[in-house]
Amino acid sequence: MKRVYLDHIAATPLLPEALDVMLPFLREKFGNPQSLHSDGQAALSAVEEARERVARLINASPAEIYFTASGTESNNFALKGLAAANKNCGTHLVLSAVEHQSVLNSAKTLEKSGFKTSLVPVDKTGLVRAEDVEKALTKETTLVSVMLANSEVGTIEPVAEIAGLCKGRSVIVHTDAVAAVGNIPVDVQALGVDALSLAGDQFYGPKGSGALYLRKGLRILPFVDGGIQEGGRRGGTENVAAIVGLGKAAEVALSRMGERAAKAVALRDKLIEGLTRAADRVVLTGHPEKRLPHQASFCVEFIEGEGMLLHLDMKGIAASSGSACTSKALKASHVLLAMGMDHALAQGSIVFSSVEETEAGDIEYLLEVFPPIIERLRKMSPIYTKYQEEKKK
Repeated sequence: MKRVYLDHIAATPLLPEALDVMLPFLREKFGNPQSLHSDGQAALSAVEEARERVARLINASPAEIYFTASGTESNNFALKGLAAANKNCGTHLVLSAVEHQSVLNSAKTLEKSGFKTSLVPVDKTGLVRAEDVEKALTKETTLVSVMLANSEVGTIEPVAEIAGLCKGRSVIVHTDAVAAVGNIPVDVQALGVDALSLAGDQFYGPKGSGALYLRKGLRILPFVDGGIQEGGRRGGTENVAAIVGLGKAAEVALSRMGERAAKAVALRDKLIEGLTRAADRVVLTGHPEKRLPHQASFCVEFIEGEGMLLHLDMKGIAASSGSACTSKALKASHVLLAMGMDHALAQGSIVFSSVEETEAGDIEYLLEVFPPIIERLRKMSPIYTKYQEEKKK
């Protein structure tokens, strides 16, 4: 059976070049970067080289990059660490309603210690209006967090505009750029943000690798206590192999981003045009233009995402329904509900995402097998039967 993997928003394959540089640090180069002997210093040198590579990817200084174990950890570190360290400046947080659960749940944890949170709405394409963020600001606002791109619907947010409105107000701006970094150009100087989260598994790096950019001089409390690693801001022995792999993936992403994106956009648009033409009542979600190059997401009316995923898998196609962190919960996506989508329609979420190795033939195969799956599932849906009967009247 042909196997087509289109769930790369959840994770991308490990870049062969990244694996090559990782292997020595999983075998013979096992020194601890904090050791003073030559073996330890060799590991430390590799970590610092990776830090430089990640910094170049987002136009930051190496000293502003702190390695973590995931995008989720980076978000937790940013929200909790920045809010706690700057509590004297205010206890009000402003977030968009479509943030990742690691941001939303971090805010809920902060609320238990006296913080208050305002959620800014989005329009039907998932776009945050900078003016709405500005309206939500108060004298107590200490932190604004708006993601750069939404992995579930692909929408790219106006973070630079939002950061510009916060400038001069002593408000810290963080962006969850996990879905964006390595896939579209990201420049922390141009964005004007104070903190930014990223994860290696979104651009061909190893799972379990991430980083947090922190503008020089920004006060933050450590998220993991224990040692002097990462400038004393994240204790624990460094995962040298993962860090080195992340660095290599960042280097390659910077050099190949343009060609990767051009190919991805062609495949994305082929899928969007083909599916919306081949099946009726299929709604594209997210912004039609301001979206990630490698992602296409839809809501299919009258059926549920779980059924589509299972039937697609039987045909050898891997996809997702909602974000990787919520799809197993079998709940309607908070992102789609925030976009004003009907609860029943939101249950029909399906997300396809490509990588550099994805070919036009993979999309053609999907377009061949998916419409019949939609038709088959709709025939089993009492809601669709009712719709058809009313349509005949």
